[in-house]
Amino acid sequence: MTSARACLAAIAIAFVASAHTLRAQDTATTRRAAAGPITLPEAIRIALAQNSLVRFARNNTRLDSLSVRQFRNQFLPNLSASSQTSQAFGNGSKGQNSFSTSAGISSGITLFNGRQTINSLREAQLNLQASGNDLGRVRQTVVFVVASDFLSLITQQEQVRVQQENLTAQAQELTQIEAFTKAGTRPIGDLYQQQAAVAATRLALANARQAAELAKVDLIQELLLDPRDNYTFATPTPRDTTLRPPSFDLDSLITVALARRADVQAQILRVEAAKREILVAKGGRFPVVAASGGYSSGYNSAADGSFGSQLDQRRGGSIGVGVTLPILDRGAVSIARQRAQIQLENETLNLRDVEQTVALEVRRAFLNYQAAQEQFLESSAQQRAAALALEAAQARYRAGVSTFVEVTLARATLIQAQSSVVNARSNLAFQQALMSYFTGVLGPANARLER
Repeated sequence: MTSARACLAAIAIAFVASAHTLRAQDTATTRRAAAGPITLPEAIRIALAQNSLVRFARNNTRLDSLSVRQFRNQFLPNLSASSQTSQAFGNGSKGQNSFSTSAGISSGITLFNGRQTINSLREAQLNLQASGNDLGRVRQTVVFVVASDFLSLITQQEQVRVQQENLTAQAQELTQIEAFTKAGTRPIGDLYQQQAAVAATRLALANARQAAELAKVDLIQELLLDPRDNYTFATPTPRDTTLRPPSFDLDSLITVALARRADVQAQILRVEAAKREILVAKGGRFPVVAASGGYSSGYNSAADGSFGSQLDQRRGGSIGVGVTLPILDRGAVSIARQRAQIQLENETLNLRDVEQTVALEVRRAFLNYQAAQEQFLESSAQQRAAALALEAAQARYRAGVSTFVEVTLARATLIQAQSSVVNARSNLAFQQALMSYFTGVLGPANARLER
């Protein structure tokens, strides 16, 4: 469906440029055994496992988790070992060569640094949560596109059914007209017109089947399936047309969207992370308190005593606490603080724009859903009236009080009405799925398509 692909392009444009290299390298397709028709839940599962945008967002989340781990490890002390070995050569014939070696271990830990480490860890955790929400939104986008492609396939299959039924009815009409022509009750021109109508219906049926196959190609492309295999897709059970479509309230929809949309929540977290960055910059004005300790020993062949006794005699350790007070930092802390404040303002503006965009998306979806309801009701009424008109035209034609042109026009009106009902029903289902997507409640577990 064209509108679904346009929606995907608008939502995922921020990810496409970054994922271009990954998409170019990951060209492997999925081999699937033809065990049965692919259902919508299975198609969603395949797409979520294979889609490059999902994998790219998942890798971003993993990178942010490594940043959290890095800042968390800064609370731990470091530990290092060192050793030194040297060989001294005496000067002249009476010089004495000597061999010496020493080894030691040292450790240090930061006790206080203006809470920079704590705030940096919290900032990394907020960015990790934001990346997780970005991943969730990308997954929702993939679910929506797969469902839209599935709905497009269902729509084309329904059009095939309409044209198939039309061809059957046209063939029956042709048989009757042939009988009337042989009996001399109808002119030969009516027979020729009906033969042309049957041929035109066969052409329309062929075009509808081609459109259905192309819709399958779109699904195969979205699921990254092997194009050389043949696939069938299971269509859902038709919806009871006596049930009224659900009604929505615009204010409630916007409230739900602002609370549930993953991209809104991600931007809120980024605003909080930017606030933490300001605290990190301000922490640069505080003194840094660090504790350190070490232990070492050594040996020299020129000294008296065995190797073990020298190690015992020369062993020693130290424990200390150091304080570093920044006095003049060339304005580094002030610049870092101002940069963090500007970044906070940018993230706050982004949040305002995201919330405005979300609210407008919901409003447009709400208006389109209302229009889709009206279109479905009117097209259904048109179909019922066109069916009655065709029955009346056929009865009048058999009675000899009308021309075949009236029957042809009535049948064309009915076919157009049936096609309009199929499109209106699919559009209503699409707009309802779009409403779930824009409000942030669409997911693999609740993705359904009812015709």
